[in-house]
Amino acid sequence: MPSTHDRAAVEVTQQYLAGELSVLLAQLRAAAGNQAYAGEIARLRQRAESVPITELPSVAARALQLTDAACWESLSTADITAFARQAAIGAQLREFGICSRLLTEA
Repeated sequence: MPSTHDRAAVEVTQQYLAGELSVLLAQLRAAAGNQAYAGEIARLRQRAESVPITELPSVAARALQLTDAACWESLSTADITAFARQAAIGAQLREFGICSRLLTEA
């Protein structure tokens, strides 16, 4: 049976993963540009903060999908500044997802 210390360490790690993902989603929402994306990102952020850790991989994957869509929209409207911000956040999301094993490198 895991010790109290081990359980506390796991809980802190889970809170860290959810919190870091939430911060990245907040940054993405601020850079979204399109209100439809911003709303969906806000809902995804709430989900990241409330679901069990086993659900975080699907949240991270959806975050990358939304980032991709937002980037394409910014390019289609020639908003290079928004694209650059979104792409940078997308890179951070991907790196965090891979390093935290929420995502695979595929």
